[in-house]
Amino acid sequence: MDDWYLQSAHGVRFEWGPTGAERLAADAACVVVVDVLSFTTSVTVAVEAGTWVFPYRWRDETAATFAEDVGADLAVGRRMATASSPWSLSPAALRRAPFTPRLVLPSPNGSAIAASAGELPVIAGALRNATAVSQWLVREGYGTTERPIAVIASGERWPDGSLRPAMEDLLGAGAIIAALEKQLAEAHVHAPAQAHADVHVHVPVRADADSLAPALSLSPEASLAAAAFRTTPDVAAAVTAGVSGRELITGGFAEDVAVATERDACTVVPVLVDGAFSDRG
Repeated sequence: MDDWYLQSAHGVRFEWGPTGAERLAADAACVVVVDVLSFTTSVTVAVEAGTWVFPYRWRDETAATFAEDVGADLAVGRRMATASSPWSLSPAALRRAPFTPRLVLPSPNGSAIAASAGELPVIAGALRNATAVSQWLVREGYGTTERPIAVIASGERWPDGSLRPAMEDLLGAGAIIAALEKQLAEAHVHAPAQAHADVHVHVPVRADADSLAPALSLSPEASLAAAAFRTTPDVAAAVTAGVSGRELITGGFAEDVAVATERDACTVVPVLVDGAFSDRG
């Protein structure tokens, strides 16, 4: 069968970009999109302030029309923010901007991934809310083979439009997956093999007969993302030194990188409902 890409034997799955999201969404119960620099980080900052965030796929003149249609202010490019239009994709700028109840946030990758999910719940995940997202997913019963989670690292784009895997998104996705492992492992009796703490081999956690918590099984792809996060000694330093971080810092947006690397700084869980992200935590 032509479904080898689904990672279907596992409750937690991992892929890259809009195409990966579209593929995994065909057999998932929810989608977690991760774009650390900076779409999902910006979503957490805005939603934390009480704003409803409408993702929009295109950064062109149609974005203004869409914003007008939904009665929202429009976020502009980082360098285009003005006193009259202070909202932008910059999470640091959003934090300083005056409150707006509704905001359109154009993002080709983040919005395309959300659109790929169809009617599935879409959650905005980042380093800032990794633990909160994992707790919500477990509480809602996601992460089993019956209700699988697709964790999607957005990545960036090369000049020719092709996907550039981005380290910060791998780490952000890994943070959420590692937190999921921890949340469910705490609800289960540890498997005997886990006594060897120095041996880093993934052992699927299974529920015992008396447990109400679901079993957890990570695909090899998801396990690798979690391992990348766990084995990075200083995640903030890695993101700052990585090519995406250096690009923003060189461009004068070091504060955006600082906001994006605030590990578990907030507890909001932005879920896409009726076209907008709002807190469901």
